[in-house]
Amino acid sequence: MDTAAVKTYLTGLQDRIVNKLSGLDGGTFIRDAWDRPQGGGGITRLIEGGKLFERGGVGFSHVFGDNLPPSASAVRPELAGRSFQAMGVSLVLHPRNPYVPTVHMNVRCFIAEKPGADPVWWFGGGMDLTPYYGFADDAAHFHRTCRDALAPFGAEYHPKFKQWCDRYFFLKHRNEPRGVGGIFFDDLDEPDFDHCFALMRSVGDHFLPAYLPVIERRRDLPYGERERDFQAYRRGRYVEFNLVFDRGTLFGLQSGGRTESILMSLPPVVNWRYNWQPEAGTPEASLYTDFLVAKDWL
Repeated sequence: MDTAAVKTYLTGLQDRIVNKLSGLDGGTFIRDAWDRPQGGGGITRLIEGGKLFERGGVGFSHVFGDNLPPSASAVRPELAGRSFQAMGVSLVLHPRNPYVPTVHMNVRCFIAEKPGADPVWWFGGGMDLTPYYGFADDAAHFHRTCRDALAPFGAEYHPKFKQWCDRYFFLKHRNEPRGVGGIFFDDLDEPDFDHCFALMRSVGDHFLPAYLPVIERRRDLPYGERERDFQAYRRGRYVEFNLVFDRGTLFGLQSGGRTESILMSLPPVVNWRYNWQPEAGTPEASLYTDFLVAKDWL
């Protein structure tokens, strides 16, 4: 179990992604290194008010604690009370143009330990796409790239992780998916450390190939106040999911993490309206009928 290699990969992944995104936007991601009083720390990279990204954050964290938070031990209650270390890269990008989807990606590793017992480790991660105006070729490309990331490790992974993503990124109180999905996995610890680490690396390495072609197709499409208004309304769903359901947000807050870095995933401009419904036959209605439904995009 080479945790040093995991950390080296994750910090390198953060640098690669930030460098590429900076070039696309033309702006600068600030670098905010921080320490956690209870143990560990991280590096937050953030851009706000960019030409392409209205807000975007790419965070690395490596934190330690004496007791595994409830969000991390919920499916493994036998691990409650163990000390832990957790490291990962998490990003959310909120583009300015409503035709460019919001995107999320996360890869992470957990280790839970107690004296006299072998360490328990697992990997998790995934990526998902949240469009405001749907394009079938964007969704298909994103899902193909997710499939390609997992294909070298076995044909069974993509269908499983795709369905897991559809279940996880779902707003139960609205009976509505957050977006068009992607892949999601957690508690991955079989068959061995090297296999799981390699799979996590492949997911991280495939993020830019999954998202950049979508940016290039949509970033120059003209838009007006109507599209910006709908984008702000739909961003409200993103806020609701992250604050109510997201395990990463819950883990960060429960473990005494750095609030600014945890909540950098939230969009800068959001609207809520009471019981609003899109007019039938509009592009806004098409998002609900044609895209916010679980389907096989391949």
